[in-house]
Amino acid sequence: PSPNSFQANGASEEALRSEIKELKQKDLALDQEIAQLLSEGYSLEELDKHISLLHEYNEIKDAGQMLLGKLAVIRGVTTKQLYPEYDLELSD
Repeated sequence: PSPNSFQANGASEEALRSEIKELKQKDLALDQEIAQLLSEGYSLEELDKHISLLHEYNEIKDAGQMLLGKLAVIRGVTTKQLYPEYDLELSD
């Protein structure tokens, strides 16, 4: 192996160490957030249910956006132009 490959491996190892450090920090922050929510009276089951409902909401919203996009293409307008017709806010 050339000296350059050792430098690349060293840099790549350093990048991995940095990423591991960041992930450990995120893990700790999430553990602290969970502990805070539990101390406020939330249960893990309740939190899991909320997360599940948020995923379902996002999937439904994505499907709606896709349908609006297809309808906009068919009509030759922008998706934004369809929002008032369906009483949608731009933040929806």
